[in-house]
Amino acid sequence: MATVKKSITINAPKEKVFDYIAEPRNLPEIWPSLIENKDIEQLPNGGYKYNWVYSMAGMRFEGTNEDLEVVPNQRIVSKTEGGIESEITWEFQPENGDTKVIFNGEYTVPIPLIGKLAEVFIVKQNENEAETILANLKARMEA
Repeated sequence: MATVKKSITINAPKEKVFDYIAEPRNLPEIWPSLIENKDIEQLPNGGYKYNWVYSMAGMRFEGTNEDLEVVPNQRIVSKTEGGIESEITWEFQPENGDTKVIFNGEYTVPIPLIGKLAEVFIVKQNENEAETILANLKARMEA
């Protein structure tokens, strides 16, 4: 499994940032390769289950996401299945009146589809994507 962990400090209350990330309809606005989330249903734990469409290295992937753990204003843990298997954890921490957001993704690169040589490229691309997601989130929350 590959891992990407990035963080950013946002000048906004953690409740605002958490609520934005918790709503799956918002994610395609900040996640460049996430094409769409659809068939969204709320779960008893406060999270969501939905289908997603994602583009990686010019290839289209589809799958499902389920929020396994939701701790309001603190953490969301999600598992994706389908074209890309992953576990993504969002953490929200207070930091001098701001919010520190930590994005931690563990995922399996679909090697049979793209080839072993492309794996290093994909891992680097996903690190850049995580930085972009957080920068886009910061821009939205501070606007």
